[in-house]
Amino acid sequence: MSRVEATAYTRLPYLVVYQEAVPGAVKDVYGSVGEHIALQAQLMRGEADSDTVVISMHQIGSQAYLPIFSGLARQGHHVICCANRYTNGDFALQTENVLADLAACVRDAKQRMGYKKVVLAGWSGGGSLIAGYQAEATDRRITANAAGEPCSLAQAELPKADAVMLLAPHRSRHHLLTEFLDPSIVDEQDPGMRDPELYLFDPARSPKPPFDPAFVARYRSAQVARNRKITAWVQEQLTALRAKGQPRAERAFIVHGTMADPRWLDLTMDPNERALGSYIGPPHQANDGLAALARYTSLRSWLSQWSLDHAQVDAVDAAARIDVPTLVIVNGADDACPTTHTDAIFNAIRHRQKQRHVIAGANHYYSGSGQKPCLAKALEHIGAWLRPQGLASAHRSDTAS
Repeated sequence: MSRVEATAYTRLPYLVVYQEAVPGAVKDVYGSVGEHIALQAQLMRGEADSDTVVISMHQIGSQAYLPIFSGLARQGHHVICCANRYTNGDFALQTENVLADLAACVRDAKQRMGYKKVVLAGWSGGGSLIAGYQAEATDRRITANAAGEPCSLAQAELPKADAVMLLAPHRSRHHLLTEFLDPSIVDEQDPGMRDPELYLFDPARSPKPPFDPAFVARYRSAQVARNRKITAWVQEQLTALRAKGQPRAERAFIVHGTMADPRWLDLTMDPNERALGSYIGPPHQANDGLAALARYTSLRSWLSQWSLDHAQVDAVDAAARIDVPTLVIVNGADDACPTTHTDAIFNAIRHRQKQRHVIAGANHYYSGSGQKPCLAKALEHIGAWLRPQGLASAHRSDTAS
């Protein structure tokens, strides 16, 4: 067992409670009381006090049990992992509301808990949230939700962070999903109706990997077309509801076939050290399984999270507005977030106070045999980046792996 893992830290659960900035807003989650939102959070901290805290948030659940954040706590850093209001499922999630939740966590850390400096850390999908938040805190652009309706984010106070860490990030949920969509589905109500020329998982299909560029171009174009087809249907539904005098009404629906990225079958596409297959298992099973990305959603959530043309938070677009020190960590064997995404994010950052490090051999979750040294290397890079900027939380040299 490495000393990083053996070093003790304290885990303190608590709540962040704040009032929704838009009175009378439609509630789309359980657990809110009146106009108040309650967010579940955990503070993980080392033995020494600190005026700096690392704050993380993701679209689903709390990241407190991910090894990168508990590893930081074991090194002596103070880390807050805060769940958003949609912690139990993203079927109703509106990204604009999640950014308002993140703002509440940052305000609480500064005003109630007394931290003077905040480092925002976004892992995986959290990378786009963190980048989007910092961009909005620097230069406001979002004035309504993706459906064009009032949202609390437009009125919320967004304190800027002192630095940003994007850890194994992808650029956005809407770009990632579009690259995962199964374009062979020709009828959204009957997923068994497929274009055989575009169905990756037919054993008899041709061409087989490695795929030629012409096929990939056709496949990617069909994925974009399917995303836009679903978006058009969503807009039709919202228009019809408003015409009936039901402007706040919602509809839930299922999106079939959302795990069919040809990269999982062809390692020559966006090459890195990953193995064949997807991050949640064999893609031919995940594509039609229950746990796949965006399987169950709603009208406004689709526009806010998944629509290629209407979602408003994209780390590549946001990066140009980030003007604080920024660290990008790339996992060399990442089987979830493509290297094209991390490269595009890093290249879009305009200032020079940026660093990018590749963790050779690291998979997306640092899970499985041989991943402990990868985790230790990532933590080493983070510590070495934080310390010169006065943002290290009482770093303990005896916790190095």
